[in-house]
Amino acid sequence: MRFCVVPRARAKGRSMSEITSDPAALVAEMGRRARKAAAQISRLPSSHKCRALTAAAVSVRSSANTILEANAKDLDDGRANGLSPAMLDRLALNPERLEAMAAGIEAVAQLRDPIGMVIDEAIRPNGLKLSRVRVPLGVVGIIYESRPNVTADAAALCLKSGNAVILRGGSEASRSNQAIHAAMCAGLAEADVPVDAIQLVPTTDRAAVGAMLAAHGLIDIIVPRGGKALVARVQQDARVPVLAHLDGICHTYIDGDADAAKARQIAVNAKMRRTGVCGATETLLIDRKYAEPQPILKALIEAGCALRGDAFTLALEPRAEAATDADWQTEYLDAICSVCFVDGVEGAIEHIAKYGSGHTDSIVTENQATAETFLNAVDSAIVMHNASTQFADGAEFGLGAEIGIATGRLHARGPVALEGLTTYKWMVRGTGQTRP
Repeated sequence: MRFCVVPRARAKGRSMSEITSDPAALVAEMGRRARKAAAQISRLPSSHKCRALTAAAVSVRSSANTILEANAKDLDDGRANGLSPAMLDRLALNPERLEAMAAGIEAVAQLRDPIGMVIDEAIRPNGLKLSRVRVPLGVVGIIYESRPNVTADAAALCLKSGNAVILRGGSEASRSNQAIHAAMCAGLAEADVPVDAIQLVPTTDRAAVGAMLAAHGLIDIIVPRGGKALVARVQQDARVPVLAHLDGICHTYIDGDADAAKARQIAVNAKMRRTGVCGATETLLIDRKYAEPQPILKALIEAGCALRGDAFTLALEPRAEAATDADWQTEYLDAICSVCFVDGVEGAIEHIAKYGSGHTDSIVTENQATAETFLNAVDSAIVMHNASTQFADGAEFGLGAEIGIATGRLHARGPVALEGLTTYKWMVRGTGQTRP
């Protein structure tokens, strides 16, 4: 199957410069192009999509210098504009992260293709054969901030799952996103796949976000990735279905039966490995009966973490500050952790139910029964036992990458990867049956 790559020079008699200055017209034109591309790639065999993604990964590697130079300029602007260290860490690329990006594209290419997968099937008494079969969502809109790797991850996942994607990255990463997008499109063109399957909004005008949110009929679903203000705006204003999480208020609970070494290592890693990711622990809960809390608090402080704790915390660690009620509801995305002592696993469950965001919560304990109580009672998208919350990541789940973390209860939950970017349709096969 061959496709021609449609030139982008003109659309409906208007120059691209004119359309770019009109966000509503721009998004409408991109949506039309994406819809056409989606119809084409939804029928591509898995081997063709795999070939295109492999070519895209090769192109990203061969464009490494260009991408890193663009990223360096973005970082310079970010520092000049006062971006926080956590935001700069999200924005930064280096050879290792770039290689991980390319490897992630290849990993997605090798994943099982969900399109055409039969979810279940049955034969009715009248002989009708019913099947539920996975199909693409259609056109996916991604609105994201800071992380340029989202450009590659989202593009790869959408293409593999037969969807077209419209990407709108943050202004702080505009050069990086453009360089990555150009590299991936070069790979698609080489593999004879329509480049309109992966489009990047070519303007930082915030009105383009509003145009995407209003693009009912052109965009089938919106996935926001970014800060609370961005996600809240998307969820409030969208006329298109939204798949997202608002906060990543993740908890690690140290049970009274926790192994001391595991508890200390997991608590520090869950908070400090990368403080700016949504899976970072923001609140540490400790059983009042746990015998060795001081080494955990000390290890966090020595790792560079500021503590904001309750009265029990302050009595054990004078370097901690007093927590307010707002701290239990704050996603710091920084080297700050709130600490609260609770009455056993039930106290932890109660605290998480009151203050959690339904993202990721972990228990550290050697008591299997207590662990099962926690895993079954905590109503979050991801619950863990004896593991760092930093594992809340699509790649770590064997999904190749993720398009985001969903904390709602409809369609998809947790890391959203290939299957989360599909829906299903019923296929009914008969032999001439008519309904009486």
